[in-house]
Amino acid sequence: MEFSGEKLTLKRIFNYIFGLFLITLGVAFSIKSDLGSAPVSSIPYAMSLIWAIEIGVATFIFHAFLVAIELILLRRNFKPKHFLQVFVGVLFGAFTSFSVSLMYFIPPADNLAFALVLSVLSIFFIALGLFFYVPTNIVPLSVEGVTQAIAIVSRRPFSRIKVYFDITVVASALILSYVFLGSFGSVGIGTILGALFIGTTVKYIHKINERITGNNVDLKKM
Repeated sequence: MEFSGEKLTLKRIFNYIFGLFLITLGVAFSIKSDLGSAPVSSIPYAMSLIWAIEIGVATFIFHAFLVAIELILLRRNFKPKHFLQVFVGVLFGAFTSFSVSLMYFIPPADNLAFALVLSVLSIFFIALGLFFYVPTNIVPLSVEGVTQAIAIVSRRPFSRIKVYFDITVVASALILSYVFLGSFGSVGIGTILGALFIGTTVKYIHKINERITGNNVDLKKM
């Protein structure tokens, strides 16, 4: 069986699911750190606070908006499978809930040093998850899908566009929260660190993998 012009192997499916799960572990670590949400969830969380809607509904709206941006950017290269990104968010939400439940054994981050350790773990797991699931070319989360689309159109490396996009998302969440709530909402130092360093961490994971295996993983494959 083929999907997106490639054979749908067990390894490809495993990398996809495992990568998504690693990202949700990263999100769970960011929540546990209490230093702000991960960049990927900052806008939906701000929306849920401002308009008093369920976080799931806010996530759905946000993902649908990003898919619309992809459609505008890619035009003829936009594929029907990309509409499925909205629904992959449901799987991502389930994984996130499970990952958060796994954090019960980790004590509260009652000092800054421990909170920063959790934030660093969050960045690492999110970056590692991106490295595993994005190249499978199955159905990306819309956050990565629009990042790929921008990278393709601008002809810039995925890792660099990831940093720019995350910074834009976090800045938008900050503006929304401050204008409508008078506070920074879900954005904290951990959110800002994630925006600055997740893309860079992906780049170094890619370089280490290439040096060890000799394989150049395509992070812009859609």
